[in-house]
Amino acid sequence: MRIAQEREFTTHDGSTLFYRYWPPAGAAAADRAVVLFHRGHEHSGRLQHVVDELGLDGFAMFAWDARGHGRSPGARGDSPSFGALVKDVDSFIRHISHTHGIASTHLAVIGQSVGAVLAATWAHDYAPRIRCLVLTAPAFKVKLYVPLARSGLALISRLFGNFFITSYVKPKFLTHDPDRIRSYGEDPLVTKAISARVLLGLYDAADRLLADAQAIRLPLQLLISEKDWVVHRGPQDAFFDRLGSPVKERHLLAGFLHDTLGERDRQLAIDKIRDFIERTFSTPPAVDSLLNAHRSGYTRDEEIRLGEPLPALSLRKMNFALTRLSMRSLGRLSAGIRIGLATGFDSGSSLDYVYRNQASGALLVGKLIDRGYLDALGWRGIRVRREHLIQAIVAAAQELRVAGQAVRIADIAAGHGRYVLDSVERLPEQPQSILLRDYSELNVRQGRALIADRRLTDIARFELGDAFDEGALASLSPRPNLAIVSGLYELFSDNELVARSLRGVARAVDTDGYLVYTGQPWHPQIEMIARTLTSHRNQQAWVMRRRTQAEMDELVRAAGFTKIEQWVDEWGMFTVSLARRD
Repeated sequence: MRIAQEREFTTHDGSTLFYRYWPPAGAAAADRAVVLFHRGHEHSGRLQHVVDELGLDGFAMFAWDARGHGRSPGARGDSPSFGALVKDVDSFIRHISHTHGIASTHLAVIGQSVGAVLAATWAHDYAPRIRCLVLTAPAFKVKLYVPLARSGLALISRLFGNFFITSYVKPKFLTHDPDRIRSYGEDPLVTKAISARVLLGLYDAADRLLADAQAIRLPLQLLISEKDWVVHRGPQDAFFDRLGSPVKERHLLAGFLHDTLGERDRQLAIDKIRDFIERTFSTPPAVDSLLNAHRSGYTRDEEIRLGEPLPALSLRKMNFALTRLSMRSLGRLSAGIRIGLATGFDSGSSLDYVYRNQASGALLVGKLIDRGYLDALGWRGIRVRREHLIQAIVAAAQELRVAGQAVRIADIAAGHGRYVLDSVERLPEQPQSILLRDYSELNVRQGRALIADRRLTDIARFELGDAFDEGALASLSPRPNLAIVSGLYELFSDNELVARSLRGVARAVDTDGYLVYTGQPWHPQIEMIARTLTSHRNQQAWVMRRRTQAEMDELVRAAGFTKIEQWVDEWGMFTVSLARRD
């Protein structure tokens, strides 16, 4: 039996979470590891048998107690959100890499049930470069056994706020192992409740994973329990069939109940996992480039479909036509819609209006329409992105100050530059210089007015510039050590164009400088946008090609930067990443 060391780590919001660490057997150095994520309701102490039975003696082993579980803090079964739990996963993996000196490419991750959905969501949203991922009985769709249970929970949550649901699952429906049945019932650290917001967030994340499973390209093994009373099998098969992973395998375990790794005959599952991990680590990671995803691939196929007209008598075509008509008639009473129609809904002027989030319009009805416009899911995500941009800029500035460097900021496509200037207000001391650039003369004028209004003309200037001119970017003056590119690359499908821009930025930023960049790997309203809204580019339809996080990160890596941190909204739409110049 391997002996666990009890440790703690500080996660993204300052909370301290508990975890167990099993060093490699013998005197071997810990240069590779397996990270375990427990089922819902459970904790890391119930994974000791998995560590022992896997028999991977040369691997370090790690398992956490998710917040609200086991010996980690928080209301039992609760979290600020499901997205906060996914960010906890990212923080935990980064802690392992930094504290224990194990590169992410030397990590295998095993997730069970809810832990499997957490791991899969993390793989989708954060695009980690781990060696492989194993999912056992992923809880993509929990069997609630009550008609309309999900919609009912959502309605009650909206009306009365968060509340808790006690699990109906008896231990005998989890496993045939009598010892596991007994210990589950007697364990005081088993959490029987789950909060409504976590359960609903689990469902929403699973919907996104099933819709966009092709974005996950890690070597992946899926274990399905045939007699699972807790979760549905159909979504598990659909997820696997849609996976983009070049290396993937699925195993159906006959007669198994939900606790796959705690079943009486679990050695069947354990043996398959051990074999998969050993095979994956026996060869170097496969080269799987996405640099040409703009030419072929599922996001390119989606972009082509969005640009094609719908059938003439299609109900969707008529619905979108009615939406366009209402926006161009009654919608003009809304100040935000008027700006979008005049300058493009992806313009700097539109985004600046969305950032301000102050409803305005002609008459009361115009103001009400504007409020609804500003509260659209996409614009809510944009405002979360703004907060994440500020966090990233502040974090990079802090690192530069610790290194004894004066902060020199450059944003190559700043729009009006509001989020940059808002970030500066949160710094303990002013940067040495702020250079804002944009292709639009209107944006430059508005940005210069903002600089004057903030009384920053002594350190800041706004100039006209092309964010895709590699030579001009390379000669930025003063040379920035904190470069920013936000909301730009998402608007352009061509990776060669993006790569040229990133090369120019990389030539401008010295070693150990920083890059803040954004991405849009997912958007549930992407068809509505393409068929009803116009772009700033000649008022054409705003058709976007989603760029997965793995693809965006590879472009940044190819330019000479290494991602060190990432933020994403609760819906997985907009990401903000911080990278260091190599």
